Amino acid sequence: MNVEHTHLKIDIHTHIMPEKMPKWAEKFGYGGFISLDHHKPCCARMMKDDHFFREVQDNCWDPEARLKDCHHHSIDVQVLSTIPVLFNYWAKPKDCLEVSRFLNDHIASIVADYPDRFIGLGTVPLQDPDLAIKEMERCIKELGMAGIEIGSHVNGWNLDHEKLFPFFEAAEELGASLFVHPWDMMGQEKMPKYWLPWLVGMPAETSLAICSMIFGGVFERLPKLKVAFAHGGGSFPATIGRIEHGYNVRPDLCAVDNPINPKEYLGKFYLDSLVHDPQMLRYIVDLMGADRIALGTDYPFPLGELEPGKLIESMDDFSPELKRQLLSGTALDWLGLEKEQFIGVRKGII
Repeated sequence: MNVEHTHLKIDIHTHIMPEKMPKWAEKFGYGGFISLDHHKPCCARMMKDDHFFREVQDNCWDPEARLKDCHHHSIDVQVLSTIPVLFNYWAKPKDCLEVSRFLNDHIASIVADYPDRFIGLGTVPLQDPDLAIKEMERCIKELGMAGIEIGSHVNGWNLDHEKLFPFFEAAEELGASLFVHPWDMMGQEKMPKYWLPWLVGMPAETSLAICSMIFGGVFERLPKLKVAFAHGGGSFPATIGRIEHGYNVRPDLCAVDNPINPKEYLGKFYLDSLVHDPQMLRYIVDLMGADRIALGTDYPFPLGELEPGKLIESMDDFSPELKRQLLSGTALDWLGLEKEQFIGVRKGII
């Protein structure tokens, strides 16, 4: 029996948005918000004010279209999170809260309609940590979400900023799973060509987030905090040797807030599997441990894994048990869920 028909598959990295977006700019009196221009059937332009941002298809908002793709690729469960451009951290906090609540209610409604196929992550106005905590509490306690997706930074704050610590503290207390996704990539003004913000800036953003949380002592102070990072940890896994060396030779610069060697935190947070390369997948499994790597595809976008789960399934040197861990076991652990609740998805396979 082929592996793709025997293992439960949970994709922790998929994005969704509502089919109809309010005209936030008109309501709030300033621009910068995303709207949708449904210029032809099953397709829409994401517009930032009058500027084209991205074209999306109906699988970006229609759960039935997503489920057809899931069936085609034998994906059993998708974890839904908003598109990072919709974080709106730059907006006025109360306006961002209103948009966040709209997006969270939408995701919660999709999960409610298909509870055995989708799991929800919320978004919060992280530029105001007090508001963010309140909305996170609503997401977890009222909407039944598993956690929150956050950006790799919050405007001028990296994730070690003291104002963000109460949010992380509240997330640990709630048992909320956090998914860190890059946005507003550093150095974009130096990368006008070749899609470099996505190819160079995004991986660097994720490493920035991981290093900020390590060196800032967030993981040290909150050992039960459950954090997963997108895109296989970006450039962090490939540069952990350099990062540790910097800590060793210049502790006066690196160890100012946390005296612990950064390598000590390997295995204390999660990465998705989106690395596009078998050697890199093998490396991050060896580096972090299989119990810290979860299937993630960035569905439905072109930089994602276009055949979800194929890379893991293609690894001839991975045992069936290892593949099972990567395809669902790690996701269940990070989300704090039990596999039994998904037995009805594909009966008898787990």
